Order: sequence, then C-alpha cells, then structure tokens
Amino acid sequence: TMLVLAGIVVLHITTVILLLVATIDNAWWVTDTEYTDLWGKWDLIGLDWHYDFLQSVQATSVLACVFTILALFVFVAQLFTLPKGQRFIFTGILQLIACLCIMTAASIYTAQLHTTEKKGGYGHSYILAWISFVLTLFLTITYIVLRKKND
Repeated sequence: TMLVLAGIVVLHITTVILLLVATIDNAWWVTDTEYTDLWGKWDLIGLDWHYDFLQSVQATSVLACVFTILALFVFVAQLFTLPKGQRFIFTGILQLIACLCIMTAASIYTAQLHTTEKKGGYGHSYILAWISFVLTLFLTITYIVLRKKND
C-alpha cells in the first residue's frame, strides 16, 4: 500500500513539473527562426497590439498548474485525515478540474493559433501539455477509485 501511495505521489509531482515546464517554457510553436510561448505572441492589428486567444490559454494553463498543485496538497492532507475506507473524491475533483483546464488550453491553442502558418510546428511545451493532460486524467481516475485501506 505504501508503495502504491509513493508511486501516486511521484507521478503527481512529475505531472506538476511537466505542467509547469509546459506553461513556462518558450516552445509551444517552433520555426527555424523563432520559438513562441504562451507569454510572448503579440499581433499588431491596426495600431493596437492584441493577444488574440492567448489570454484564455494562459489562464487555463496557470489554473491547471494551481489545481494540480492544490490536489497534491489535499491528497497528502487526506492521507492523514480521511477515515478508513473513504475515497479521495475531493482530490479527484481538483485533479479533474486541472485536467479540464490543460485540455482546454491545449485545445484552444490548437484550434485558434498558427492554423494558417505554413512553416513551423508544435514544440515540446505543447507536447508536454498534452502529456500532462493524459497524466492528470489518469490521476483523476486513480484518486476517484483509490480507497483508504484498513491496515
């Protein structure tokens, strides 16, 4: 049982790190001459600078990081406070919110940005965001199924 819990914590910490790298690192879209991220893509429309759809991607990426970190702290707290036989539902719900946030961020980015560009491709941060989505979904299911065992 302790090995399973340790594995879950390690997987959760790994997911947090991947989400933070995906959100912070400068490689969502990569060409031969530029790397763009969630924080530096400006478009000049008329005389005004605009972020387009990037603000929603930024917001949902940051929220995914916040909720998955919060879920880790809640999980650790529930390990010590949850009665035997109970499920980690609250942790699972927080993780589900993080999962939906990162899915939303990556989906908006895919659907709205770089759709007409001929050169370039998605960088490693974008790929890490989708890997993080899969891991947060797996953790969501794990937390909802996981029951605190009677020792």
